[in-house]
Amino acid sequence: MSTPVLDIEGALVARALSLDVTDFRRLMDTGKVTVLCERGTGDDSGCYRASFYHAGQRARFVRGRSGQWRPA
Repeated sequence: MSTPVLDIEGALVARALSLDVTDFRRLMDTGKVTVLCERGTGDDSGCYRASFYHAGQRARFVRGRSGQWRPA
């Protein structure tokens, strides 16, 4: 099984973390924003959850089978 590529719009995540997009991208590049991505199983097979962490904040998003990301 190959690893899927999961793209999420940076502006969506930046907004959820109360960051400017440029700052968000810089913080991601320097490892100051971290992400955990989980793959659903069973009834949630084909779905994903991405959690972004920065300075004690968390922004969590879910991608359903339709491929669209939404806040969780």
